[in-house]
Amino acid sequence: MSMDDDHGLVSPLERRSPSVRFSLGAIQGIVLALLVFSGLGPLLWILKNSVSTANEITTTPLRAWPRDGIQWSNLTQAFAQAQMGSKLLNTAVMAAGSLVVSLTVCVCAAYVLSILRPRWGPALDGAIMVTLFVPGVISLVPLYLTIVRMPLVDVSLLNTYFAVWLPSGANAFSILVVKRFFDALPRELFEAARVDGAGPLRILFAIVLPLSTPILGVIALLSVVGSWKDFLWPLLVLSPEQQPISVGLSNLAKIAPINIQVASLLLALIVPLALFLTFQRRFLNSVGLAGGIKG
Repeated sequence: MSMDDDHGLVSPLERRSPSVRFSLGAIQGIVLALLVFSGLGPLLWILKNSVSTANEITTTPLRAWPRDGIQWSNLTQAFAQAQMGSKLLNTAVMAAGSLVVSLTVCVCAAYVLSILRPRWGPALDGAIMVTLFVPGVISLVPLYLTIVRMPLVDVSLLNTYFAVWLPSGANAFSILVVKRFFDALPRELFEAARVDGAGPLRILFAIVLPLSTPILGVIALLSVVGSWKDFLWPLLVLSPEQQPISVGLSNLAKIAPINIQVASLLLALIVPLALFLTFQRRFLNSVGLAGGIKG
């Protein structure tokens, strides 16, 4: 028996006791049930109430099964009243542009700070890290004024998707995560490539990016989900015809009953849930690789 085995709350000798094993199993079961309930409970509530009547939601919202039968018409009405087709298309355009801008900025900034390492790199790295401690609400007004009149070019980006795409690239968290991954890449590969005459761009596209697909997949998924649920900024800078589904759902609350509102929530959840379920294994594996590379 190693010394490390005695560092837990319950020693291996105590685990042999039936009462201790039963207690641990009961605690694990209760914790697992609470986690499942807290995670799936809201989703199941939306699923059930999206096909219920408005009267049932207001009177018995926690009923396990619709009392008046399944109201499939709620989904079609929600799709029409919330203009789901156009709003989902707007959201997809917004998310795709944010994804491209975010990956471009993250890769370029992390490559400069981690691989090229200029003299002013530590100062820029510290400045990026400082922005993590600035609440987003504080930067909202300066960012809006910048979008209204872009410095140097004197152009307004209001009512254009660039007003959403460009700020999405200024994500300090994503830049630092990608930089940390780049820091863990073997430096010997870069030195060998330089000896063979490879320039910075060739090193980036031939070595760094192929080795960094796991972390870039994480950043891509986080960027898409973040754009999908963004509400305040698109409300401020986009016209009503360009606004995404998150803003459309808030407008629907003014004209539709609660069962149609819940049905629209279900329709809005389908795409992000499908993305996560499709790429969940790759996402979780990439998170584990964020600090380095598998041997």
